[in-house]
Amino acid sequence: MSDAVLHPEYITDAEGHRKSVVLPLEEYEALMEDLADLAIVAERRSEPVHSHQAVKAELERDGYLPD
Repeated sequence: MSDAVLHPEYITDAEGHRKSVVLPLEEYEALMEDLADLAIVAERRSEPVHSHQAVKAELERDGYLPD
């Protein structure tokens, strides 16, 4: 969704001030998915980082990848 363009429709009061936004359902669902992904990233921020090589070596050692 990060590269997508949103197509909001604004609901305004009698003076023309924006009060609410309506989005197409697909755009809303994509935003909610992005929000959930960001929450997971925030929760996992303090977890240790493993290099690609280390993960690959572990998978090969455990028989999940061919040598």
